[in-house]
Amino acid sequence: MLDPERDSGSRLNGFRSVPELGTAGLSAVLVVSKDGLVLLDGALPQSVLRIEANIRALGFRVEDIRWVLNSHAHFDHAGGIAALARDAGARVGASLEGAKALRAGAPPREDPQAGFGKTMRFAKVARAEGLNDGAQVRAGELVITAHHTPGHTPGGTTWTWRSCEGERCVDVVYADRLNPVSAPGFHFSRRGTPPGRIEQFQKGIATVSALPCDVILSVHPDFSETFEKLARRESGLEANPFIAALVGRASATLEEAT
Repeated sequence: MLDPERDSGSRLNGFRSVPELGTAGLSAVLVVSKDGLVLLDGALPQSVLRIEANIRALGFRVEDIRWVLNSHAHFDHAGGIAALARDAGARVGASLEGAKALRAGAPPREDPQAGFGKTMRFAKVARAEGLNDGAQVRAGELVITAHHTPGHTPGGTTWTWRSCEGERCVDVVYADRLNPVSAPGFHFSRRGTPPGRIEQFQKGIATVSALPCDVILSVHPDFSETFEKLARRESGLEANPFIAALVGRASATLEEAT
């Protein structure tokens, strides 16, 4: 059950330039640069005040957010985007299919969960911008790249960037969901269903598997063991369990993000 009032903390995920701001079951990730901020996902509508409070608690200004980027256009990841973008005066970006859904305020008919009906609706984001696969979003020297990973939704997107502190830089992957969840009556593979649904998943999994990765984050924190890693770090058992010592590729932790 999602609890918008239970804070996943304004605690850092292990690299100071990438705070995790969301509620306990939903990620909202702030990417920090000296030239502005980028927010990944907006959780639920009722999460907005908590996310903004966490941003301020970390010493940043909501008004310094340059972009709000979306992983996929479901109410639990896009529900707060309209309000957050309005408060920040930020641009909103998503994949081409994702941006269509954001502008509509609902997933498209071909979305596996569209059959849940009105419960899937969220506040429309009228000026959501569609970004091509491989498109780059910039905030000064910060460059965030879109990787289209459809399957869970038609517009699913994984985002990557390099975060640096001093002389140390790490490759960060914010992985979208790669598992099938559907409303009753929807079929991913069945005679007569539109072709390509299984191939979409295969492409998305292959894409994420090939990404350079030192830190993996996921749209639901428990998928990448965020809370377990926080507990291990706070116990002193590991200096920084968020940074994989010998991973190098997202494939090594792909199972955690699905």
